[in-house]
Amino acid sequence: METGIGFTDLADSAENRFVTLRRHLGVTSMGINQIVLAPGERGRIHAHERQEEVFLVLEGTLTLVVEGTEHDMPRGRLARVAPEVRRQLVNRGPGRVVLLALGAAGTHEGRDALAYRDWDDADPVPPQEVPLPADLPAAQLRTA
Repeated sequence: METGIGFTDLADSAENRFVTLRRHLGVTSMGINQIVLAPGERGRIHAHERQEEVFLVLEGTLTLVVEGTEHDMPRGRLARVAPEVRRQLVNRGPGRVVLLALGAAGTHEGRDALAYRDWDDADPVPPQEVPLPADLPAAQLRTA
């Protein structure tokens, strides 16, 4: 696993349907991809041996075909598809579809976070033991 922090941007216009984000970010524990489909475009019918996938629609309406059954997914909808289940991504139009595909295998390690009361705190504790900080005052909010 890489150390530090990584940044990348979603592609406003992609040369390929499939834009890998994982490598740009230095992520090694899961797949993160942006997929852009013009009207009429579709991906391969595929399944993963061990990896489950989550699809998050950012723009348009995706038709997710799972084992031959179509599911329309509007902007903001998420779907999870289990390993070994066949799936296909389809754009029936009218506009483009932009989505994130997140994939991982293995068991999620939940609750591994440590929280700090402030930036000078050297003794972390479980997040449940640190109350949420006060909201920013209006003077510190961006206006544009």
